[in-house]
Amino acid sequence: MKHINVNLTQDAIVKSLLLFALPILISNIFQQLYNTVDTMVIGNYLGELSLAAIGSSAVVFQLLVGFAIGMSSGLSIVAARHYGAEDNDTLKRAVAGALISGLIIVAVLTLISELFLHSLLQILNTPEDIIAQAYSYIHIITMFLGVMFFYNMLAGMLRAIGNSLMPLIFLIISSTLNIGLDLLLILKFGMGIKGAAIATVISQGISAVLTAIYILNKSHILIPAKKHFKPDKGLYKELIGQGLSMAMMGTIVTLGTVILQYSINNMGYLTIAGHITARRIFFFSLLPIMALSLSMSTFVSQNKGAGRPDRIIKGVKYAFIFTSAWGLLAAVIIMFTAEPLARFLSGSTNPQVLETASKYLKFNLLFLFVLGFLNTSRFTLQGLGTKIIPLVSSVIELAAKIAFVFFIIPSLGYWGVIISEPIIWIVMTVQLLFAYYRHPYISEYRANMRSKNN
Repeated sequence: MKHINVNLTQDAIVKSLLLFALPILISNIFQQLYNTVDTMVIGNYLGELSLAAIGSSAVVFQLLVGFAIGMSSGLSIVAARHYGAEDNDTLKRAVAGALISGLIIVAVLTLISELFLHSLLQILNTPEDIIAQAYSYIHIITMFLGVMFFYNMLAGMLRAIGNSLMPLIFLIISSTLNIGLDLLLILKFGMGIKGAAIATVISQGISAVLTAIYILNKSHILIPAKKHFKPDKGLYKELIGQGLSMAMMGTIVTLGTVILQYSINNMGYLTIAGHITARRIFFFSLLPIMALSLSMSTFVSQNKGAGRPDRIIKGVKYAFIFTSAWGLLAAVIIMFTAEPLARFLSGSTNPQVLETASKYLKFNLLFLFVLGFLNTSRFTLQGLGTKIIPLVSSVIELAAKIAFVFFIIPSLGYWGVIISEPIIWIVMTVQLLFAYYRHPYISEYRANMRSKNN
């Protein structure tokens, strides 16, 4: 099955990036379908209160899984670097270290969610009329956090060796099952919002099992032997450092979203419902950018391992061109489709719900290309092995969102929420672009090329 793997260090850059990114894009679409189908079914059949409950608990779920998924992404970047260097023994030791780290992380996060989940919903000022439903939904999902973590980790390891197709196939199967289970558990068995959570857990579990079976049968390069589980101080330092960097980055970014949700929860359930609807649509518009950004982390890591800075620089340039073009197209489309999309997704005809969603979408998508530059720069730096600078950008985002919550949103209301993120994106993008162009690996290569040309 070696032909399934895309050769990111030798094939034509645009071709290899697109072939690698396309399955990731489709995978991201189906991952979004987990929550989007929940939103559609709940909004259409259980009403706006239940829809608001999903919205108010979503950021808590993202806070927990953001750490786990960020950690798994960081671990796979290390694996990709050793794969690019054709060091298969170290690659297997990296996989063994990732498995051990994953077990510990899942245990800790599950314990945290059991102890503090309900209190966190209260701290976020979740309205009394939806807090019980919100807790029932998020509690079931966080009890089985491990299934999402291990799917993402195993899928990340496959992508580290250039295989982004098989994780997509498994995800399509499980996402289709999720839709069927949503309808069955909510409509036929009347399980309400708990049914949506159970459907999500079962579907994610199946995707994790299928990915593990495939690796055991077809990707032997990723299967560590007993000797590979022997601790390697240098490698574990690299794994933990890269993993924690991305995990903390994801956690801090999501924490900023949680803080914004605190302000939104004070605006009533109709605004909450409109906001969560807009965010679902916005995430879909962001998926091509995220797919390419995630591809860049593997592309850059493999090519750094292979000693190809020239391919890294060209790949980043192509990524910037793509994200600019997509951002412009998406902004034009949403100007004409924001309200119909919000009505379709939420199942609501309430003017406040639809107006809230439309305002958010029409303004924020004007800055989608900025977010493309931000994510490309951030994941490129991660692929180069930079740990601190992307983390600093996340801290900037968190601090800025706190400032908006306390000083801007109280005066501007929901418009304060709308303008907060584009302003923050611009500041972060400037910082990350500066860091990329000044990165020693990149700047040294550019200097050498200038010397040769002179």
